[in-house]
Amino acid sequence: MKNVTGTMPGSKTNELSRAQVLAAVRALPKGSAYVWDGVDEDDRPLSGEELQAGLLAAQKRRGRAVGSGTKEQVAIRFDRDGLSAFRSSGPGWQTRMNDALREWLRTQSPV
Repeated sequence: MKNVTGTMPGSKTNELSRAQVLAAVRALPKGSAYVWDGVDEDDRPLSGEELQAGLLAAQKRRGRAVGSGTKEQVAIRFDRDGLSAFRSSGPGWQTRMNDALREWLRTQSPV
């Protein structure tokens, strides 16, 4: 009888029951290591460097990157024509808009 309880579509199954699989694993000689046959690269054991890189990647924080700490998020309204001019210049338009404001501040008095 095929044990297919809890399998995903496309999962490989066999005729062994859970008890038979456990018995087969326990019957393996002590200290026998996996030996890669060199055929399938997906079956190759990872090197120490690859394991370390994987551990470091798993420990990295996920989510949105932390800002530089020098900028402040605000809600502001701009005229559509000015905003569309910056947006039409492509990715990085917010930075270019910030640079334009900084340039203006160098030559003008903010008050």
